[in-house]
Amino acid sequence: MQEIEQKVYQILQQLNICYIKYDHEPLYTIEGAKALDEKMGFPICKNLFLSAKHQTEFYLLFMEGQKKFHTAKVSKQVGTPRMTFAGEEPMWEYLKIRPGAVSPLGLLFDTEKKVHFLIDEGVLSMEKVAMHPCVNTATIVMDTKDLLEKVLPYCQHEIKVVSI
Repeated sequence: MQEIEQKVYQILQQLNICYIKYDHEPLYTIEGAKALDEKMGFPICKNLFLSAKHQTEFYLLFMEGQKKFHTAKVSKQVGTPRMTFAGEEPMWEYLKIRPGAVSPLGLLFDTEKKVHFLIDEGVLSMEKVAMHPCVNTATIVMDTKDLLEKVLPYCQHEIKVVSI
């Protein structure tokens, strides 16, 4: 188990968060997670690491997996002229994750609060959410309430709700 993943589990335990862990082959896309979705009984959420045009501001968008991302729609809601996918370097620097493992749990490592957390309003009505524990060889399922009321306050990140 990687050090970052181990740290995630330690923090979840510290916060008294119950979760179910699924180990699997590396997953890089929502399409690649279809078999896992069937096993869990609901779809994994999509996570996008984005930035303002000149990589001056960074955003982590957590959205329902089956929805399509519309750059202009989200950019307008956030007040950013143009969003683009952020690079691997700031992803590692701020969230300690690599492409394919993007997750709200990466915010646990953003001690400088450089990444803004965006959540699709549809996720708020989900009872449970599935996400990677900062590696793409495992997925954990937890109550959405625990993400919103325990994890995000612990890492001191505010939530911006967006409509996808």
